Amino acid sequence: MSGCDLPPHLLTGRQAEDLAVDYLRARGLALTERNYRCRWGEIDLVMTEGEKTVFVEVRYRRSNHYGGALASIDRRKQRRLLAAVGHYMVERRIRGSVRLDVVAVSPNHDGFSIQWVKNAIEAQ
Repeated sequence: MSGCDLPPHLLTGRQAEDLAVDYLRARGLALTERNYRCRWGEIDLVMTEGEKTVFVEVRYRRSNHYGGALASIDRRKQRRLLAAVGHYMVERRIRGSVRLDVVAVSPNHDGFSIQWVKNAIEAQ
């Protein structure tokens, strides 16, 4: 399926991920992998920052009417992300320092607003 064949909601998600990748690269992170999927969930972006592996959840919301992008990550979503991260780490034999960040993308009068929250989700 090409980008032009994607449904509008998926195209918007892909565009939000593209914005997040560009934003994070400009701040020194390097992209390792996109859209890693396993039975427990999906990791939008896997990046590195020096020796640290950074897992990134990208959230896009057209408005803050229901709490915005950051508020959309409930406990269930957090558990699924942590399970997917654990699976990725075992499968790829990742050792060392890791963190799970969130990048929230939302439209504004100038284009898009991007909010990067480091260590947004931590294992309990």
